[in-house]
Amino acid sequence: MPTTATKRKDIRSLSLEELTSAMILRGEKKFRAKQVYEWLWKKGARNFDEMTNLSLELRETLKAEFAFPVMSEDMVQRSSDGTIKSRFRLHDGHLIESVLIPVVADDRFTVCVSSQVGCSLTCTFCATGRMKRLRNLTAAEIYDQVYLVNEQCLETYGKPLTNIVYMGMGEPLLAFKEVVGSIDRITSHTGLHMAPRRLTVSTAGIAKMIVKLADEDTKVNLAISLHAADDAKRNEIMPINESNNLEVLVDSLKYFYAKTKKRIGFEYITFQDFNDNIEDAEKLYQICKQVPSMVNIIEYNPIDNAPFRKSTEHRIDDFATYLRDRGIMVTVRRSRGKDIDAACGQLANK
Repeated sequence: MPTTATKRKDIRSLSLEELTSAMILRGEKKFRAKQVYEWLWKKGARNFDEMTNLSLELRETLKAEFAFPVMSEDMVQRSSDGTIKSRFRLHDGHLIESVLIPVVADDRFTVCVSSQVGCSLTCTFCATGRMKRLRNLTAAEIYDQVYLVNEQCLETYGKPLTNIVYMGMGEPLLAFKEVVGSIDRITSHTGLHMAPRRLTVSTAGIAKMIVKLADEDTKVNLAISLHAADDAKRNEIMPINESNNLEVLVDSLKYFYAKTKKRIGFEYITFQDFNDNIEDAEKLYQICKQVPSMVNIIEYNPIDNAPFRKSTEHRIDDFATYLRDRGIMVTVRRSRGKDIDAACGQLANK
């Protein structure tokens, strides 16, 4: 439950400029703000006591005047394929999940982070969509997932994270301010200093927010959870399409590409006898040829009480071949972490 500490301002909600003003107001030198900021965003401090180059008096002052809410590890599950799912408990008791996906042979280690507690989009094939959206995560809580899973990656594989995907619980573009804030902390030289090209924001397709993301000039990649290439089918499985139909969505993607020159990624889960035939592949091709793009075809990961079945490998291969033969870059992504409910669409604090 929230404590009285949560009524104090979260120190990690302050910009460097605001922190500098706070230090000066308390009679401290300007450089103290940079020291504190470095502890918060570069060194990953978990409390004020860890800030050992600050005087004890200043640390006690900070404790009294600012909150420093952090998440804690609640549960860890390890898959037979090396995937690791972590459940984190937030300061107010809510639970979220992050997934470490290692591809050791390629030296690629990806963390899939959550942006909301639950989700409000109700996609019919996704376990998270059955949860209520309780709140957005803060920029600091998104950052914490990256920092903590990076430590886990170093401990388990001896290598740091190479990629971050905003594909966990929640719709990132409905937590826009906090997601952009976390991108700034993760990519800044005053934070984790990861290259923006290593970050991918995945969205169900909220057109006006895609335009806004383009205008932010974050230089991150964009992935669209498409999963159907005509409005009738997409309306059936993704209600967000009713207010963001494919024509409107594609227009926003053209704008994003024009502003960023970044190829669009389309995520496409194939469902047996629903969206996996050659006619569906042709409709997807018609979308892909409108904007430079690539397609990730994803195996469906079953969830309880959902009316879908996984496509056969033969259907998936035929679908991929149809697109490749027409010049579309296609990757068939085999699911990871299915045995611990860590695969795409399965995150639900089970």
